[in-house]
Amino acid sequence: MLLPGTARPCPLCLLVMRPTLSLVLLACVCACGVSQDCPPSCECGWGNGTVLCRGGELPAVPDWVPPATRMLDLSGNLIASVGRRALANLSELLELDLRDNLLSNMAPGALSSLGRLQILRLDGNRLKTVWPGTLASMANLTTLGLGRNPLLLLLDGTFQGLDNLWSLDLGEELVYVGARAFEGLVGLRHLSLTQAETGTLPSAAFSHLPGLETLRVSGLGAISLAGDSFPGLARLRELRVKSWRRLESLHRDALASLNLTTLAITRCNLSRVPAEALAHLVYLRSLDLSYNPVATMAGDALPDLPRLAELRLVGGLLSHIQARALHGLGSLRLLDVTGNRLATLEAGALPSVGGLAWLGLASNPLACDCRLEWAVGRGRGLEWGPGPMVCAGPGDLRGRELAELGPGRAAGLSACTRPRVRAEAGVVTVGKGQTVSLLCQVQGEPRPTVSWSTPAGRQLGLGDAGRLRVLPDGSLQVRLAQDWDAGVYVCTASNAAGAHSAPTRLLVWTGPTPGPSVGSGPVLGPHALWVVMSLGLACFLGVTGLCFTMLLVWSRWQGPIKRNSSVEVLRNPSNSDTQSEAIKYTTKML
Repeated sequence: MLLPGTARPCPLCLLVMRPTLSLVLLACVCACGVSQDCPPSCECGWGNGTVLCRGGELPAVPDWVPPATRMLDLSGNLIASVGRRALANLSELLELDLRDNLLSNMAPGALSSLGRLQILRLDGNRLKTVWPGTLASMANLTTLGLGRNPLLLLLDGTFQGLDNLWSLDLGEELVYVGARAFEGLVGLRHLSLTQAETGTLPSAAFSHLPGLETLRVSGLGAISLAGDSFPGLARLRELRVKSWRRLESLHRDALASLNLTTLAITRCNLSRVPAEALAHLVYLRSLDLSYNPVATMAGDALPDLPRLAELRLVGGLLSHIQARALHGLGSLRLLDVTGNRLATLEAGALPSVGGLAWLGLASNPLACDCRLEWAVGRGRGLEWGPGPMVCAGPGDLRGRELAELGPGRAAGLSACTRPRVRAEAGVVTVGKGQTVSLLCQVQGEPRPTVSWSTPAGRQLGLGDAGRLRVLPDGSLQVRLAQDWDAGVYVCTASNAAGAHSAPTRLLVWTGPTPGPSVGSGPVLGPHALWVVMSLGLACFLGVTGLCFTMLLVWSRWQGPIKRNSSVEVLRNPSNSDTQSEAIKYTTKML
């Protein structure tokens, strides 16, 4: 701007314009620098020091990367190896992402210049091992991803020097983990380990992880989890075991050294809840046993876990949760049994109906009767899980959603009828050493649950094994009866409408059995006896006719039958010198 009446610019205006002009020139210089320094097929953010080269089909690390780069993303390319000098000028790098490449080899010293690196992601490559010393120079590393790699073995000292490593994701087909492979990882908090079915749990290696808080182990083919499988993990709070397709049981001391708050054993082969292994986990708050073939939860299926708030058994074969099965879970707030075979969930199975806040019952063949009245009656006080809870019966309720129904018969739920028990005999006698069945016929809707009490006070239900057992039809079988089995047995039938009982007295006869006892052997009636005699007579006549037929055929095969036969006898009387006389006899043969 010029002064009025002169050709000179205003000094004040020059002071204002010079800084503005300098900023414009500096911006132009920076823009030119960006276009010259950013590698081809990459995007650079100079403000935060990031270089993004993801998904560009690069065959190798770019020849030139700005030395001030703090975050380098090379994921989704075709990089097969990293040379010794490929990253030599990136001493300021804090994060390196090499996920989903073809990386199968890293030259010795390839990462030696990355002393400040904090995050290294190598997931989804073709690495088969990480040689000891490869990562030794990265003392500041906090996160290391090696998942989805065909790692076969981890040798002792592989992670030596990584004192600050906080999270580690390992393998896909790990077969061998050295006893000292995790030595030096004193700061590790989270470990995810995927192994091959032929591998073994690296229990000895776990003892070098005193600070571990979260452990995920998947893929092993073990049938049982042995005692003290996780030694030295006193700070572990979350354990997730997944996809052990053959895992059937846990030793009672398998989790003995742990004090967990979260436990998940999913997609395995558990047929029952491992109650003994869980008994000491009094601080457990979340338990997930989903996708296991657990069919029944008996009254003692779960131990007392006073702090357990969440229980999940999704996608299994669960068909029955017996009364008092969950009574040891006084703090239960969430129950998810979606995708099972449950016909109902009775209030008697829960520790407290009012304490439950979230319930998942979708994808079950529900019988919408009075047994579910407690759930429908909660209304808005109970949050339903995702998915529709459709009634499989009875009758006109089939296909309707449970949430649409109200409590009581008038609102749509089917009514229940009180059970009735009828014992076939008041007194049953059995010989010592014999087997007897005490019959118990029950009626009621829904079908009542049958249990028996013995003279000694023992309670027996369907599925209990032993010499005394309840059969599927409700009768009680006593095998090899002994003197102490004598007494009064009580059959009890119960459902949501109530319970009913009937006694049966059993006498064990120690002498000769006075007569046929109930269940000791079959007794033939007149009709059955007539059938048996007819079959016997038919068999006798058939065999006799067959014999005569065979004789006839044989005789015909021998030729014509001789009907006359001549026999010549020499007759020589005693004390006679005369010649002997021959006499002929002719006989006829029939």
